[in-house]
Amino acid sequence: MRQNPSFRDRCGAVLAAVALITSVIACAGDSTITTAVSPPARPPETPTASPNVIVILAEALGWSGTSVQLDAAVATSRHRFLTTPAIARLAANGMRFSQFYAPSPRCTPSRAAFFSGRSPAQLKMTFVGEAAEQGSPNAPLITPVAVEQLPTTLPTVASLLKSAGYATAHFGKWHVGRADPSLHGFDVSDGPTANGGPDNVAHPNPAQSYATVARAMTFITQQVGAKRPFFVQLSQYAGKEALDVKPETWAAAKAQMPGQSDAAVGFAATTLEFDNTLALLWARLDSLGVTDNTYIFLWSDHGPQGNTADLPLSLGKGTVWEGGVRVPLLVAGPGIPRGSSTTVRATGVDLLPTILDLVGKPVSGVTGLEGGSLKTVLQGNGTGIVTRPRSEFVVHFPHYDFDPIGPASTIYAGNFKLIRAYTDGALRLFDLSTDLGERTDLSRANPAKTAELDGLLSAYLTQQGAQMPTRRP
Repeated sequence: MRQNPSFRDRCGAVLAAVALITSVIACAGDSTITTAVSPPARPPETPTASPNVIVILAEALGWSGTSVQLDAAVATSRHRFLTTPAIARLAANGMRFSQFYAPSPRCTPSRAAFFSGRSPAQLKMTFVGEAAEQGSPNAPLITPVAVEQLPTTLPTVASLLKSAGYATAHFGKWHVGRADPSLHGFDVSDGPTANGGPDNVAHPNPAQSYATVARAMTFITQQVGAKRPFFVQLSQYAGKEALDVKPETWAAAKAQMPGQSDAAVGFAATTLEFDNTLALLWARLDSLGVTDNTYIFLWSDHGPQGNTADLPLSLGKGTVWEGGVRVPLLVAGPGIPRGSSTTVRATGVDLLPTILDLVGKPVSGVTGLEGGSLKTVLQGNGTGIVTRPRSEFVVHFPHYDFDPIGPASTIYAGNFKLIRAYTDGALRLFDLSTDLGERTDLSRANPAKTAELDGLLSAYLTQQGAQMPTRRP
């Protein structure tokens, strides 16, 4: 059931203790900090029959947004200045993915795809709040009206785990419609929140940064006491300026980024605050003795906003270029080699079948799933076979947003990526193995590959019944 408002009131005592701890953590901004955190001493663990699962969804965290170098071959696949020790601990205890993709360059579609294991194209949930763009009389295309409510009839990762005996909870940004999370399989939540948080305010952070994790820690403590396996989904709220973080966190970020603009410091400070809350979660898991029996996933719903916000990748949020959809994924838990990495391509729709497979409840009898389990990759030191209905990966984004080429779709196959722009019909082909920044269009030099991927893209969109933009009369 949904947590009632009095639950937030009961968090006051917890938050007071949290504030004391975080005031120490947030000040850790000098250059002597290492990129890993040693876990504190904890009592011996008695593993439960079923492993626990925590999925942490960051808001607009870019591929190079933390101190973890995601790609061993790309030195710039980490933040130039920022130190994120709690996120680094996750990487040190598990596996990092260098080629993980959000299902969409926007938050609602990516979240819905994760919960359901189905693409935004299939769900018709390709955007949110499209009316203004669609109605612009100067736009050459009429873009489709996206579905904004995740259907309550679809099984979700929460409902499937709940049927397997798990206690399920969602805390933080919901943003997949106004239906209560309880209708999607969550026993406990803080409601169908959007960007403004439970109180619907302009700046939910920093208050919700800590309140969200405090609610999660309370829930986890209760389930450990009841000896019941748990699934917790934690979603961060957006932030990008001083008002979104504690003053001491802003000061710590400023100290780590000498000479950088306030805009750059704002994004970094939000990430640092996020890292502070993750440190609190680590501490609670350690104190309860369940760290080694808990799978922790950390990923981002899309890239940061701005054409150069996620270098070396091109563009960012609201575009189908790499900066819009290539994001971090870190996973730690039982059977996953510590400090490992993989170049296997994975996406947000892979997470549902992966989680069910890891806890010993492989998905069966559910039609329409588009992802595949990453279990063999996670437990095979970065190698393994991922079985999906199609080997290609498509991001369908038929809307006006931040992309200068307008509504577009992209398809990945092997090292190649094709972008189709709907305004002028142009096709762009890139070899990401040699051109990560998408600088060299190979469509003219390789017309056969261009035609092949264009055909595969059309076949996929037709199969999913994807909504398409149309030419304005």
